[in-house]
Amino acid sequence: MNEQMGNVFFNRVACSVSKASGSLSAFVAALGVVVVWAGSGPLFRFNNTWQLVINTGTTIVTFLMVFLIQHTQNADTAAIHIKLDELIRVTHNANDELLNLEEMDQDRLEEIRQRYEQLAKTAAHLKAKKDRCMPGACEEEEPAGV
Repeated sequence: MNEQMGNVFFNRVACSVSKASGSLSAFVAALGVVVVWAGSGPLFRFNNTWQLVINTGTTIVTFLMVFLIQHTQNADTAAIHIKLDELIRVTHNANDELLNLEEMDQDRLEEIRQRYEQLAKTAAHLKAKKDRCMPGACEEEEPAGV
């Protein structure tokens, strides 16, 4: 099997398992396993092997699920980035610098975040002014930071 076919197969398995593991049926099945295990405790006198069975089983399932869930999360995140990039690209007067945010260093991201935080404060100030003033009753004043 070549690498591309392996990736396609893994993607299909990961998506299927991710969807299935989030279903009510999967929860009921897992709950059933725990109930059967707990119910079998008296039969095995709650010994170390009985405890080891559930510990080992849950550890293996958790270990494998981490990789499957991370794979589907990476794919979802990439799809969202592409969709947002397309919206930015086609929006008139959009800041094209935002198309590449995930590649920027933390300092540059913080600069941009602060700029948008200031824009949000300015918008809130303008809205508050609009809400408390009747049309023509208040003098226009420059919002802070503009």
